[in-house]
Amino acid sequence: MPKPKTNKPPNAHLYPEGGPGRQLKARLKAGEVLLGGILGEIVRPSLVKCYQQAGFDFVYLEYEHVFFSATDLADTVLAARDNGLPVIAKTPQLERAAVAKLLECGVVGIQLPRTETRAEVETLLDYLKFPPNGTRAAAPGYGNSDFVVPEDARAWLQEQDEEVSLVIHIETKKAYENADEIISTPGIDMVYVGPGDFSVEMGQPGNPEHPEVRGPMAEILALCKQYGVPFGTTAINAEAGRGWVEEGALFFEAADELEFIREGATNLVDAYRGFIS
Repeated sequence: MPKPKTNKPPNAHLYPEGGPGRQLKARLKAGEVLLGGILGEIVRPSLVKCYQQAGFDFVYLEYEHVFFSATDLADTVLAARDNGLPVIAKTPQLERAAVAKLLECGVVGIQLPRTETRAEVETLLDYLKFPPNGTRAAAPGYGNSDFVVPEDARAWLQEQDEEVSLVIHIETKKAYENADEIISTPGIDMVYVGPGDFSVEMGQPGNPEHPEVRGPMAEILALCKQYGVPFGTTAINAEAGRGWVEEGALFFEAADELEFIREGATNLVDAYRGFIS
């Protein structure tokens, strides 16, 4: 006997807010502080499982500086969705097809590296939203709907507009100078300040806690609070993260798999060297 037709994906029970993107937004709106595990070079479903077991709240794909296998990337995004972890990804460039492929494989947050102008934000927003709010092409039935073909196309388009987050990425002096203009743009969902490149731009490379870096970052956080947009960054350690949370930060792109491997391997080797050297 055939099973009754359903319009719900098999992982729907993982997303009480209606989808991974809406769950992400709802938790930020409620004031939760969310931690994202970064995938910086290796994209594999097994790493997603490790991140889920560790307790991360979302997965962040660092897709600006490295090459990812397209198949591995898509499999990893699906694994994240199936394990209750929304995925935010940098787009390699502000280009329609690059953004569309990430969305269609199931990514729910697009982060624009080196965001510097309101015009760039508006262009990305146009790529993210369906008509009449933008020009995204309709392509249901892929990872964006967990391979379930929606029965109600109109409702699905509206839900997808709510699912997707636009994440701006401030990391240059020009972006800092334009921060009010950028952050006040309607349609922004999250603001991330990249402390690495920002410290370089502010003349203090590798020292994000320097007052000439930390001060401007705090100004950006204040603007985010003024406009009601969640602020996030990457802290140098948990204690620095505590300081940001006390000031109002709501999310962190915390660390990547290479850092975890390097630290874990070093600690193990050092422990052995302590009694065999």
